[in-house]
Amino acid sequence: MLNEFREFALKGNMVDLAIGIIIGAAFSGLVNSIVSDLFMPLVAVITGGVDFSNKFVALSSAVTAAGLEEARKQGPVFAYGKFLTLTINFLIVAFILFLVVKMMNRMKRREEAKPAEVAEAPREEKLLEEIRDILATGTGAPRRV
Repeated sequence: MLNEFREFALKGNMVDLAIGIIIGAAFSGLVNSIVSDLFMPLVAVITGGVDFSNKFVALSSAVTAAGLEEARKQGPVFAYGKFLTLTINFLIVAFILFLVVKMMNRMKRREEAKPAEVAEAPREEKLLEEIRDILATGTGAPRRV
């Protein structure tokens, strides 16, 4: 049973999946940094310094706080800012993956468009072809000079 498990765990598909998950986690951190450190400050500049992660609508008159965390302590809030940030994050990830897949498809098409290299026939095949041609013409054995 241990051997079966080892064989299953070390199959190429399992290793590829594990590598994909690890790279996906690293990619997620990279995209989160791109969104929070690069794009959201630009959006904040365009919108006059608005921080979307703190945006909310109070659903109760008891909520008077300006910050989201304090407002949540006071009562129910409709916190749409984090959703907006995650939506932007998703769109960026989807666009980057689209570009990656597009680039890979382009490279694949180039590889498929290359003419296949014709390998030189081995010496034995050349000799067999010569023998076949001689037998087909019926001229007999070639003359030695």
